Amino acid sequence: MLKNKIISKKNSILFYGLVPPKIKHTKEEIAHIASTQIKRLKDLDIDGLVLYDIQDESDRTQKIRPFPFMDTVEPCTYAREYLEVMDFPIIAYRSVGKYTKEEFTNWLQNIRRKESYSVFVGAPSANAKVNIGIKEAYRLKKEFAKDLTIGGIMIPERHTVYGNEHLKVFSKIKEGCKFFISQCVYDLMGAKRFLDDYVTYGKNHNISLVPIIFTITPCGSTQTLNFMKWLGINIPTHLEDRLKNSEDILEESVRLSRDIFEILYFYGRGKGVKIGCNVESVAIKKAEIDASMELLCNIQKIMGRV
Repeated sequence: MLKNKIISKKNSILFYGLVPPKIKHTKEEIAHIASTQIKRLKDLDIDGLVLYDIQDESDRTQKIRPFPFMDTVEPCTYAREYLEVMDFPIIAYRSVGKYTKEEFTNWLQNIRRKESYSVFVGAPSANAKVNIGIKEAYRLKKEFAKDLTIGGIMIPERHTVYGNEHLKVFSKIKEGCKFFISQCVYDLMGAKRFLDDYVTYGKNHNISLVPIIFTITPCGSTQTLNFMKWLGINIPTHLEDRLKNSEDILEESVRLSRDIFEILYFYGRGKGVKIGCNVESVAIKKAEIDASMELLCNIQKIMGRV
């Protein structure tokens, strides 16, 4: 069980992450998309499927969004109505500010899976309008869904700027988070600095460390690269130049992501941190989806799963 892996000393937690279909699709179109995903995913050696809960992040920055925002099917609804045939656990993101207190409470009370997982996500910015905040979401979870295993998000870029991401992580551990999934990582040094401070603080305060699951994703075009930067993902200049000047940006991004994770995997293990990986596929182009499968295979080899 995934729950046992999270609390054990094993480092090989492996997730595959994707975005549910857009709500503009008909039920028939959503069913077709789900069927295609099931065929691609059902035989994978992964510990869980991450489903993202998309929220508009335009309030976070004044820069123009490269792609228009389109809402997607709510993750738990998508899992329940279209992905029920898959055996591995679903880790459903929950952008808590999108929901009223009543909606959020009803969701907590109606979780059906015996082994359920969620990652609570707060507001994208201090200026964003929300119905409930992340602290209230944690309180409601403790009251209405004690058996729900929750994780949190970890953003290395924030640590590079503010130097306190490890403190945010320990605060969320106190609220009940059992694991953390990072934003997509291209900033290797920022991620390593986070691990350094995470380990040091844990040792100094005698707090047990929980698994850190780093997200990596292929990048198939300069437009996607610009979108990743708009999302707040820090891509160091020398790596951005390496991608833009490569003969095949997609293949180069797979190699780069693999190398970044391999370094973080063994660096974290050497410090006693349980390191996992979330291979993210948020594209609709077949070449980029295939690239995520290639990247997943590479990560399995690093983890010794093949």
